[in-house]
Parts: sequence; C-alpha cells; structure tokens
Amino acid sequence: MDTLMIEVSDVTKSFGPAKALDGVSLQAPRGTVLGLLGHNGAGKTTLVGILSTLSLPTSGHVRVAGLDVVREAEEVRRRIGLTGQYAAVDETLSGHANLVLIARLLGASRAQAAARADELLQIFDLTGAAHRKAKTYSGGMRRRLDLAASLVGHPEVIFLDEPTTGLDPAARRALWDVVQRLVREGTTILLTTQYLDEADQLADSITVLAAGRVIASGTADELKNRIGRRSVTVTVRSAEERPRARRALEQAGFAPAHEEEGLGMSMPVMDSTDLARVVRAMDDVGAELAGLAYSEPSLDDVYMALNHSTAHPAGMPR
Repeated sequence: MDTLMIEVSDVTKSFGPAKALDGVSLQAPRGTVLGLLGHNGAGKTTLVGILSTLSLPTSGHVRVAGLDVVREAEEVRRRIGLTGQYAAVDETLSGHANLVLIARLLGASRAQAAARADELLQIFDLTGAAHRKAKTYSGGMRRRLDLAASLVGHPEVIFLDEPTTGLDPAARRALWDVVQRLVREGTTILLTTQYLDEADQLADSITVLAAGRVIASGTADELKNRIGRRSVTVTVRSAEERPRARRALEQAGFAPAHEEEGLGMSMPVMDSTDLARVVRAMDDVGAELAGLAYSEPSLDDVYMALNHSTAHPAGMPR
C-alpha cells in the first residue's frame, strides 16, 4: 500500500513560450485512486500524456511503477493502461475481436488472447454483446469496452482521462463499480475528471490543477475542511419574526444572511456544535423555528472557491 506507483516531481512542460505544466508534483501509492481535477486547459491531459510516455517533460522527473518514464519508457508501457476521453475501439470489429486483437499485439497466443477477451467481457457485463460490432454498442457499452481494452495486459497503473464524459448516470455508476473493483485488487488509478461527485466517490486523494500549477491537494475531506464552508440555515414561521431572530443571531456572534426567497437565513459556522448556539439564540428571544438545517461543505464548494481565488489572486482586480 505504501509503495509509490506514480511519482511526479517538479515537472514542467512548455510549448514554445507557453507553459502547459509549471512545477507540478504529486504521487499515488499502490492500490489507490488519485483524482486530478481542473477546468479545460488546466494541464490534466498534458500530464497524463507524460505519465503514459506519449510526451516528454520539459523538466522534472516522473516515475511510474518505479520506472523512469523517459529512460525506461518501453518498460513503463508494459505496466500501464490508458483510457482517453473518447472510446478508441475499432467500430468495425466485435467487442471480442477488439480485445483479442490487442492481446495478440501484446504477444499473447490465440488461445490466451481469446481467454483474456472472454474474461474481460464477463467482468464488464458485455458477454451478451461479445460478437456484435462495436458500432452497435451504446455509449456506456463502448466506454466499458474501451476500459476493458486498457486492461488486456494486466496493467499495474491505469490512467483514466475523463472516462465518463458523455455517459448517462447509470453508465457512470457502472464504470465507478469497475474502478472500485480494480482498486480493491491492487491497481493504482489516476483519474482526471470534471465531475466533482466522481472524485468525491472514487478518489483517495485529489490534486487540483489550474493554469498548469497545483493549487491544492489532499483527501476530499481535507480539502473540504481547509477550504469549504459549513453553514446553518434557520427558517422562521413568519416575516414578522425574522428581524428579531436576525438580531439574536448577530448578538450570538453569527452573520446571518437572508435567502433570496422564503423565510430562511443562512450563516457560516465552524462545525455542528454551533447548532446548539443557534437554537439557544432563538429560544432567548422566543422565536419559533419552522426549520433548521446544517450543511457540510461539498467538493463543489471547494472547487468553486479554489477557482475563484486563482482567477482573482490577492491584490489583483476582480
């Protein structure tokens, strides 16, 4: 578990005068999912290209499965699987034929290739469509076949570059199940995504990129605790009670803000223990509550806060 399978140290990647990556460092132990978040153009796909030996870093050091991606590129390619943003299967071949072709290219015998194809089709619930041409597959089926193709060679590390783009919720969940199964079996996965619920569900740790730089890293809970905002919302029974309730909350040290609609007021809090202080403040003035809700920060809150701070750094006009 402690063996590092992905190590990126101070990596830069330049295209002429433009830096796509600028001093990026990150790591992932064996049997974990590293989530890589960032808007389009943040550098996610560029980094995946370097990790998978498709591109060379301008500077810095990268190791995958303990191997240097520049000096030992051929051996790295034997240890990894890669699934891009769009399915890369041959649509004129059946699902089974696609997998057999890849296995044969990797050096398997005909019998070994057929056995591996059958195994993967069963894992990905594609046995019933094994001999249909891939062009007849739904989007979710194609993505599952694409991921199966990346696993033909039993990779130790898999790079998933926005693998659920364009999938419906059911197909996304099915792919999540496969990812979680792979991790339980010891595979290390780097997952780039723009779906924050996906990172929250799957990633053991998260790195956020913006303009080619790492702007935050940690577990989802660590990022939420560091950057996210907890809040309490109180709802009074009538508009007449709201001014009195607001004053009581302010005197108790809170900063309530009226919601745009309804009779609710929301305020930031440190943690759930502040709920008791809110209730006491309401009781002290005899305000009747119609509702009381406590909200933990979400990864969406963290991402929005990080992107706002990156777009508007201190001292710069907003």
